Amino acid sequence: MEKEKSAGTGSGKQATEEKKPVEGGKDSDLVMGRGLDIGTCNLVSAAQRRDGTIVYRTLRNAFLDVEINDFTKKMLTKLGVQYVLYDRKMYVLGNPAFELANIFNRETLRPMAQGLISPHQADALPIIRLLVSQVLGEPAREKEPCFYCVPGDPIDSQMNVVYHRDIFDGLLRKLGFVPTAIAEAHALVFSELADDDFTGICISCGAGMFNCCVAYKTVPAVVFSTSRGGDWIDNNAAMVLGMKAPRVTAIKEKGIDLMHPRSREEEALVIYYRNLINYTLVNIKKKFEGGEGIPTFPNAVDVVFSGGTSLAKGFIDLVAEEFKRIEFPLQIKNIRLASDPLNAVAQGCLLACLSQQS
Repeated sequence: MEKEKSAGTGSGKQATEEKKPVEGGKDSDLVMGRGLDIGTCNLVSAAQRRDGTIVYRTLRNAFLDVEINDFTKKMLTKLGVQYVLYDRKMYVLGNPAFELANIFNRETLRPMAQGLISPHQADALPIIRLLVSQVLGEPAREKEPCFYCVPGDPIDSQMNVVYHRDIFDGLLRKLGFVPTAIAEAHALVFSELADDDFTGICISCGAGMFNCCVAYKTVPAVVFSTSRGGDWIDNNAAMVLGMKAPRVTAIKEKGIDLMHPRSREEEALVIYYRNLINYTLVNIKKKFEGGEGIPTFPNAVDVVFSGGTSLAKGFIDLVAEEFKRIEFPLQIKNIRLASDPLNAVAQGCLLACLSQQS
């Protein structure tokens, strides 16, 4: 049974979150326009009902290949775990894949790595098609617009977002949508900075990447990403601890206070959290010091963080400590979390989509 809960939105409207994707046909109660956050760890879609509420659908961006036989099929059915058959293979998708991987001490497979389509997974494209179709559902109307997020160009790797963007363009068109790409952190500007005249700094802390955008009155002045994210934290902590990365991820997701680590595992996570935060802030500072295309901000601005990696208790306190270590070339008003960190990018994509139609 689907779980729904009330959640805040940047516009002050009530939001409904659907933890599992909704099966079935079109929803005539939805207005035209969708938002889609394509994250390395999670996929999140956003749509608005006619009464103004926003509906979110969330699905973990992961899969697990399992042996095809009658026993496995019966076991998965008995446990209530959905599976799909594709090209003579059987896959478990989403959250159940992550849970089964932990039970059997296996690595979950991901169709994406470091924010982009994974070049190491032969099954990445068909799996991501299945996952996106589940989380988006069918278009409410013919040729419904859909704004989806893409990473900014990474500053610390040779990865290129062109292939990634074109793959999702084609995928969404096949599903019946008219797609438009928007930079991930730029989407946050629409969901989080309305009260600040859409001016400030937004940082999306994903599993594969950290995405950054410096915006002035909705216009993105600086957009970039780094190839370090939550996975980088987990993989490095796992390496020094001699553990599998999924185990470290489970420890992190169970709940950790970054300002008060209680174990060797949590201390390792804090070390890499701090390193990643400092790395991100230093790179933003370098962009400002480069000077090219940087607007002059007349007032102090907010720095807003979102994404699953930002949810750890004490994250903003850790950011504040690292801000004090560097001489940031801009006056900062507030350092804060997004009002709804897990859904903020999808919401921003939706709001950008709706603003184009008004």
